[in-house]
Amino acid sequence: MQRQLSGQQGRTTQVDADMALRIGRVQLVRNSWDAPIDTCKAGTQHHLELSMLPRVGEQRGCFPELWGADRFEPIGEVFLLPAAQLFHARSQCRQQHSLICRLDPPAVAEWFEGELPWTERRLRGSLDIGSTRIRHLLAGMAAELREPGFASSAMIELMAAQTAIELSRHLFGIEQRARPAGGLAAWRLRLIDERVSGDPLAPSLSELAQLCGVSVRHLTRSFRASRGYSIGQYLEEQRIAHAKRMLAAGRSVKAVAYTLGFTAPTNFAAAFRRAAGESPRQYQQQAGRARLQATAPR
Repeated sequence: MQRQLSGQQGRTTQVDADMALRIGRVQLVRNSWDAPIDTCKAGTQHHLELSMLPRVGEQRGCFPELWGADRFEPIGEVFLLPAAQLFHARSQCRQQHSLICRLDPPAVAEWFEGELPWTERRLRGSLDIGSTRIRHLLAGMAAELREPGFASSAMIELMAAQTAIELSRHLFGIEQRARPAGGLAAWRLRLIDERVSGDPLAPSLSELAQLCGVSVRHLTRSFRASRGYSIGQYLEEQRIAHAKRMLAAGRSVKAVAYTLGFTAPTNFAAAFRRAAGESPRQYQQQAGRARLQATAPR
């Protein structure tokens, strides 16, 4: 099912799949813009989005009523725009394919404990959600919408409800993790991030522990205390991020698989599909089309 919709401020939206939920709505959407994005508005629903193409250009956002008009923070691949919160978005992006989950505030009030206080930390954390569980659930919904199977509607309903629960846990946990007891020092976390982002071949836990000057046991326990998820989940998420960049650059699936340390391309393809909700080849084809559209003369 595809619907072509006209958008605002030079935006064109195509809905590839659309399903109503008991708690809202989930859609596979393609957006294109003919000019840089600069919009400011507040929605009536919670807007949870998984971006499924590599980022082109900087994307930043601001909640001006709390932060003031001049503070803009980076927007990640998974982000939440809370209902009724004025949001100012700026981006150079011209093409994006996304899984969008719109949650009705009354329907998820049970898990959000009614009126969730949108503190400065929660709003900042909502723009770049690092939860591997939430990412995998959104990718799973995208896969079911793209290629429906037996009882897909029931499966998507279950995943959407679980996503709302995981989202509430994540939001409540942001305040609890503000000053984590037993967490890694900021300079150690920075060393880990620099090592992992600079090399597509994932380091061993022993290497990271040595880099930080701690034991493997201390590293794994303290990393979870700092970030709220395991270092294994973090390494896998970063490996898939490396894969997306290489696929978008035109590297073959086989070359990417071996560069990332997989023993066979089939193992890589299975891991990528679990994380991204589509095959490496499908992702590469979409990224290629988006790149061509972005560079085509207007």
